[in-house]
Amino acid sequence: MNQNAIQNVRIIELVKEELTFSKLKFRYSTKEYYAVTVFRKKDGWEIQLVLEAVPKQIEKRFEGGLFQDFVDEPRGFAAELEDKQVGWIELGFQEWNNRMCIWELLVEEGFRRKGIGTLLVDHAVELSKKRGARMLVVETQSCNVPAVNFYLKHGFELIGFDIAAYSNEDIERKEVRLEFGLKIK
Repeated sequence: MNQNAIQNVRIIELVKEELTFSKLKFRYSTKEYYAVTVFRKKDGWEIQLVLEAVPKQIEKRFEGGLFQDFVDEPRGFAAELEDKQVGWIELGFQEWNNRMCIWELLVEEGFRRKGIGTLLVDHAVELSKKRGARMLVVETQSCNVPAVNFYLKHGFELIGFDIAAYSNEDIERKEVRLEFGLKIK
């Protein structure tokens, strides 16, 4: 896909009842991760996130779905190129804290690093502004360095982490939940 083709990408809103698929299939690989350490001290805590290499490339595969019951006010969108969906994003508005949340973001492997993810995130930012959200937030894992780099490139900042979100051994598994946020207003 050349740079001119990105101009032909349309963002379309998805309707739950009209979805032709049930799952999004995620896959990424990386040769590094953010090692998370938490030290309790007499007067507080010391927390470190340090980018480190892994001896063997990490490859992750998992499935996600759109319009899941736990998402408040879900809205799904697809990036469409020549009548083919090549990227998806799901947003949900959290009224209690006035934040828009990206629940799912996926670009098909053959279409990554071509601007489609940027179009989807830019769309999320615009919808967040229209909704009056104060922040756009997204979660990823400490081993998903490509996603971390993508969010940082788009102005997101680290706003939190959870060392036991996925299991009681998240630190040892090199898969700590990281949360990033982008201030909207």
